[in-house]
Amino acid sequence: LLDKAEGTSNPHEAEAFSRKAADIAARTRIDPDRLAATDQSGELGIRSILLGRGAYVRARLSLLVNIAEVHDVRVVFQSQPAGTVAMCAGFNDDLDVVEVLYNSLHQQASAQMARRRSRTGAATQKDRRSFLFGFANRVGQLLGDAAAQAQKESVSTRRERKEVALALRERAERVEEYSSQEWGRVRRAQPHAAPQARGWSAGSDAAERADLGRTRVSGARGLPAGS
Repeated sequence: LLDKAEGTSNPHEAEAFSRKAADIAARTRIDPDRLAATDQSGELGIRSILLGRGAYVRARLSLLVNIAEVHDVRVVFQSQPAGTVAMCAGFNDDLDVVEVLYNSLHQQASAQMARRRSRTGAATQKDRRSFLFGFANRVGQLLGDAAAQAQKESVSTRRERKEVALALRERAERVEEYSSQEWGRVRRAQPHAAPQARGWSAGSDAAERADLGRTRVSGARGLPAGS
């Protein structure tokens, strides 16, 4: 499906393929047999993602966090010589999905941000930054809705719903315990500057049109087999 989404020149076909791919990934994550197997053998790890420098770092972080939270991945960040680096902790299969979705969605948002212009350079920067914050927030909502819908449609009995909910909670607790052990005490960052309403609204609208399942952008990995 991802190959088809990348290969078609029809945007409506690409969106249909991509959304179906995202739906399958969500359903795979809550499959009871897979959850049971992961509970026994799933490996936890930490993945570093470079966010770079400049005015858009906190907005990029917001996009990453909104994606990560849906997949029970914890995120912290720190300034390093190469720029701001986000460290993501979670199950390795969830980290794969988070990294791929972040790279794809960030590239989609960046392409649209580049076309936005205001009267001055400073105003353009503020507008683009607000756009990315709005995009990130809406992406988180859309992915959360997709995950909830997948769980509703894939798990048929009351007993299965309880089992899946318990398994997901146990996974989240394992990630929380693992990240606390690896990172120790984490200091909360200062709040970012408030985004502008116009840019936020445009970014939110853009997220509605984003290909949430498209991942095979240049230089990025695709989802692993079975996702």
